[in-house]
Order: sequence, then structure tokens, then C-alpha cells
Amino acid sequence: DTLRFCRRFLTSDPREAGAKFYDPKGRQYDQMTQAARSGRQNIIEGSERSSTSKDTEMKLTDVARASLSELRGDYEIFILDRGQLPWSVHDPESKAVNAISLDEAPFTDDMVHESARHALEQRKKYARWLDSDDAVVVANVLLIILGRALKMLKRQKEAQGATFEETGGFSERLMTKRVETREKQKNEGSPECPQCGKPMRRRTSAKGDFWGCSAFPDCKGTRPA
Repeated sequence: DTLRFCRRFLTSDPREAGAKFYDPKGRQYDQMTQAARSGRQNIIEGSERSSTSKDTEMKLTDVARASLSELRGDYEIFILDRGQLPWSVHDPESKAVNAISLDEAPFTDDMVHESARHALEQRKKYARWLDSDDAVVVANVLLIILGRALKMLKRQKEAQGATFEETGGFSERLMTKRVETREKQKNEGSPECPQCGKPMRRRTSAKGDFWGCSAFPDCKGTRPA
């Protein structure tokens, strides 16, 4: 709705400056619409990279948060420029907006169609504020929605970090698998340790390769390679 907000309430025409937010060079328009787009795109791209790189996913989620935080600041400035304050959390309108619960997305095999329909259905819940002719009312409800989105992204990034610490991403798991494969190939046909009977691993010293006990340092058994 940021694009719609900017089209309705920002203007570069000095003749409309009394009724709309005067943006003579269109910088505010560009800044707000680009921040909204950046937030959306980085959330999408981060989700797409989830299976290949958790590190990249977290970075993109953080960029999305930064973009939406910037956009939230723009709405705050817009409200203050009108000589008003953002709604208090105790304001009845603010409470009404915060009380709205969004439905779970019922995605099937038609993702693009279903996601667009879901977005429009959820927008209807905020329509009486978003479609208001009062720019400050619209700015306030978007401010609240952005706040909820930022809290969600914060929780999402924390969950991504926990998953990364526990299992790593695709790249990290692939590297671990490669190391395991190299170790397996390197140690194929390994003899038993002459001291404890456990399998031995090929190792390298200044004098060359040798077999060392896999239980090292508890067992220091060796064999010539």
C-alpha cells in the first residue's frame, strides 16, 4: 500500500501543496516506494536462498528489516510534518488495528495466484483505515503494520540464526560432506591399531605418511604407511 499512499498523498505540483505532502523533486516518493520494494524483494530472495545458504538468507532478512525500518521512519516524519503525533498504543484506533489477526496462507499448487488472492483478502481487514481520505489515518495504520512486520522479521532472523548454529546451511553441510568423503577415501583399507585394536587413520608428519590410531591422544599406536 506504500505505492498507493504515495500516489494519493504526495505531489510535485506546487498547486496541490496545500492538500498533499509537497515533494518537489519526487525524492520522498522514490525513497518510500524503493524502501517498500527492497523490503519485499529481500524477504522473497531470502526465502529462496534458505535451502542453499543460511548465511545469505540471514543477510537478506537483515536488509529487509533495514529497508522497512527506513520506511517506518518516513511515515513518522509524514505524520509529524502534518503537526500530529503517531497514534498511542492506548488509542482506540491503534488497539483496533493491533487486534486484527491475519489468516494463514492456504497455498496450493498455484502459488502466485493464491498468494495474490490471500494478500488482497488480508488487506480488506484494514480497508476502513487504508482507504480513508485522511492521509494521517492511512500513515498511522501503515506505521502499525510495519511495526508488526519488523517484529516478525526479528523473530525470523533469530530462528534462522539458531538453525544456522545447529545445522549450518547447504554450503556448510556440503563442505562437511566433502571432508567426510575425503577422510573416508583417505582411510580406506586402514589397519587395526596394534595397541588397542581400533581402526587407524592415515596421517602425515615431517618424515612422511603413517598410520595413527583413531583414538589418539588416548592411544598413541602407529604403523608405517
